[in-house]
Amino acid sequence: MKRYFIFLLILSLFQIPAQAQFGKTLGKLKDKADNVLSGGNPLSDEEVGNALKEALEVGVGEAVTSLNQKHGYFASPYKILVPEEAQQVVSKLKMVPGFQNVEQDLIDKMNEAAEIAAAKAKPIFLDAITGLTFKDAMNILMGEDDAATRYLEGTTKSALMAAFLPVIQSSLDEVNAREYWRKAVNTYNKLPLTKDVNPELDEHVTDKALVGMFGKVEEKEAALRDNPALRQTELLRKVFAKQDN
Repeated sequence: MKRYFIFLLILSLFQIPAQAQFGKTLGKLKDKADNVLSGGNPLSDEEVGNALKEALEVGVGEAVTSLNQKHGYFASPYKILVPEEAQQVVSKLKMVPGFQNVEQDLIDKMNEAAEIAAAKAKPIFLDAITGLTFKDAMNILMGEDDAATRYLEGTTKSALMAAFLPVIQSSLDEVNAREYWRKAVNTYNKLPLTKDVNPELDEHVTDKALVGMFGKVEEKEAALRDNPALRQTELLRKVFAKQDN
């Protein structure tokens, strides 16, 4: 019996270094697996950042193509509606001759303006993407399906609003939306028992147009993450393969 216990003690002493060695072996195997998943070499922060930028650029291109067409906004989930602060004006004016269709007319004009402006959005977005610095590129890559889009939105939306606002204003004038709305508001302010209001369209349409752009970019990012066949460059294939596993 004593010999049996001595044998067990010796065996346990041999198992401790064996377990440690096994752990080291697993670590080496994991490192090799990571290399295989990234195309044979570890991914650099620069590669991941460039791939995320490329994915966003592809998304912007498709967003512009989709939204810069007749009913691109109007027939999409990003249809621009009358701003909440203008609802009282619209409701009252529907009973005034010449403004019975004011709500639909305004919606048509706002969406048409956004569709025209979409064509001019591409260089503004691409400039913002070029200036991006991904501090946590790998976390974004391995994050949610919209992680890169949300990062773009969070870091550039204020600047994009400022750059896109004059484009929207020009487009609103092109479809006569601002003049139409000015007349509608003036008519409302002359009605009895109403307080003067002056709800603006410019920032509302700009904000909603950007929501649509970001939404379309998000859709493309998710598609690139989910469907390897859509990754048309070597960089996209190499980097996004990392998050497939």
